[in-house]
Amino acid sequence: MADKSGPATTGRALKADRPTGIRNVVLVGHSGAGKTTLMEALLHASGTISRAGRVEEGTTVSDYDDVEIRQKRSVNLAVAPIRSGNVKVNLLDTPGYADFVGDLRAGLRAADAALFVISALEGVDGRTRLLWDECAAIGMPRAVAITKIDHHRADFAGTVQECQAAFGDGVLPAYVPVYSGEGDARTVRGLMGLISQRYYDHSGPKRTESEPPADLDGEIDAMRDALIEGVIQESEDETLMDRYMEGAELDPEMLITDLEAAVARGGFHPVLAISSTHGIGIQELLDELPRSTPSPVERPLPDDVTTVDGKPVTGLSCDPDGPLLAEVVKTASDPYVGRVSLVRVFSGTLRPDAVVHVCGHGLADRGHDDHDVDERMGALSIPMGKNNEPCGEVIAGDICAVAKLTGAETGDTLSDKERPLRMPPWSFPEPLLPVAVRAAAKSDEDKLSQAVSRLSQEDLTLRVEVNPETHQMVLWCTGEAHLDVALDRLRERYGVRVETDEVRIPLRETFAVPAQGMGRNVKQSGGHGEYGICKIEVEPLPSGSGLEFVDKIVGGVVPRQFIPSVEKGVRSQMEHGVKSGYPLVDIRVTLYDGKAHSVDSSDMAFQKAGRLALKNAAEHAKTSMLEPVDEVTVLVADEYMGAVMSDLSARRGRVIGTEAVENGRTLIRAEVPQLEITRYAIDLRSISHGTGSFNRRYLRHEPLPPQLAEKFREEEHASA
Repeated sequence: MADKSGPATTGRALKADRPTGIRNVVLVGHSGAGKTTLMEALLHASGTISRAGRVEEGTTVSDYDDVEIRQKRSVNLAVAPIRSGNVKVNLLDTPGYADFVGDLRAGLRAADAALFVISALEGVDGRTRLLWDECAAIGMPRAVAITKIDHHRADFAGTVQECQAAFGDGVLPAYVPVYSGEGDARTVRGLMGLISQRYYDHSGPKRTESEPPADLDGEIDAMRDALIEGVIQESEDETLMDRYMEGAELDPEMLITDLEAAVARGGFHPVLAISSTHGIGIQELLDELPRSTPSPVERPLPDDVTTVDGKPVTGLSCDPDGPLLAEVVKTASDPYVGRVSLVRVFSGTLRPDAVVHVCGHGLADRGHDDHDVDERMGALSIPMGKNNEPCGEVIAGDICAVAKLTGAETGDTLSDKERPLRMPPWSFPEPLLPVAVRAAAKSDEDKLSQAVSRLSQEDLTLRVEVNPETHQMVLWCTGEAHLDVALDRLRERYGVRVETDEVRIPLRETFAVPAQGMGRNVKQSGGHGEYGICKIEVEPLPSGSGLEFVDKIVGGVVPRQFIPSVEKGVRSQMEHGVKSGYPLVDIRVTLYDGKAHSVDSSDMAFQKAGRLALKNAAEHAKTSMLEPVDEVTVLVADEYMGAVMSDLSARRGRVIGTEAVENGRTLIRAEVPQLEITRYAIDLRSISHGTGSFNRRYLRHEPLPPQLAEKFREEEHASA
């Protein structure tokens, strides 16, 4: 039996006493590249944990959630610190699967540098290319770790070339694996440091350092020359190039210093060779992290910090003695301690039991109402998987977990209550996969609304809405895996069992031609009766016009006080439809004649007459069913543009235009019926190999093709 207790920690919280002694590094890359295993190896090599866990056994520090253990993949952002020299490095492990982009974005917000983890077996995928461009746009320093170099099918040199093609010429290997054997018997015997020209032998039980072996091939010399030239180009010492061209021997220590400075500035991106399971390259990476990544002091604070009333704030820096500015990058519910908030401190010092101002604005469209409250801080701790270590105050630049911060949601700003501040929320992709949910039992109905509300507060990529026309509760997710996790948490964390249904598209109907109708509501069976007769004309109007009610009564045949009653009846019948059961829209109703009774006429009598008149007009006229059409914009790599446009056409879409954008991508604009794009988030990912993204917004309702209209009428009648 495998030990499921997880890796043992040292029990000592890693605390930082100055911002320059902190590094925040996020691990990014596609699913299966080895981010979690790499993080586990770094934790073990640094002495933070006494034994390394395994993803397959569910014993790693970062994959501690029940869902992650069952699925054997990361679905949450996890933070764990290590010590390298006198520097605390906060490692942020992000999910690689596209559905969990919310936690990936949170990790990027909290970090100051990114380590791209690329498998030597699978290479670079489309999403990783896009993420690299995104990090480049904000000037985030980046390095590359090529993992699984010990596999017999690993192609380190080929993966480096693939990285250079995808990321640019600034990507150059700093360490190169040295192999022995051939085919399935090939093994990594060591690493060659290209600048230091030192060989790190891993063939024995312990890593040893020595002079380079005599049998190294000439390809390593070419790689070293390319690396030195790349470092010289980024160096601030303008004399280096002249000395290098003259053949002078350059000091390796000076080159390493220049390399590390270039990486921290974001101008150079070293490649390291890693085998996490065998510990190869781990010590080299552990040594490089504090030297080649910037401290929080060297990185600018997020833009557009304002006071709560919108006035710009300047002069903030990563200063423990400055005004408090922190952000909740993630919230989660713990069954024992309640809500836990993961917080990045950008300025000032966070102290337990202090009263802080919690500000949340700009996310109303995702169901997060704007709020400003003062709240007392709970206990602070250093995140370490599920075993958080208690700590005291947390200074600027560091990351911590805060317990029982009940008023704060993901994306909220924490600041001094005397000087409340607000940080703009970071960008999140819109969840575009809708799924209708309902309680599996009546006993779960009351709990369902509260549970999904809590989930959406924790996860900004999950949106909840109750459709006013179909009355379905709809979860908007980023993909099927995201939906599976949401349903799992509803069941396991909140004890709510739910069923999923197909999302009903809000169809409508309208009159296709003008028509006339009469509503006769005459009931006289003793006592007070009902009497109301009205005659109407109905005409179709353009999409979006709604109801236009026209009064053409002359001579008082319908008393003035009952004319609004007829309109109420017409509006009521429009909500219920006249033929298909779908709401009736976009008509002009003209009331031109009628009759009343001095005793039996009433408001309700003429409301009923108005409803009957509209139904009578529909019996003698052709009506059309209408479907909602969305304006869809698709951003896709040029190589997939043809496939995407063909697919849109197959969905009854009309391509309106295309526009070339940077980095070899095209923006496609189209009008597509909502009936055809309920699962487009999944289909586009497949068509574009994960490189495509899209947005949609309601445009108008258009007539549904006759064959589809008949199908929906039959379904509506069958369910009635």
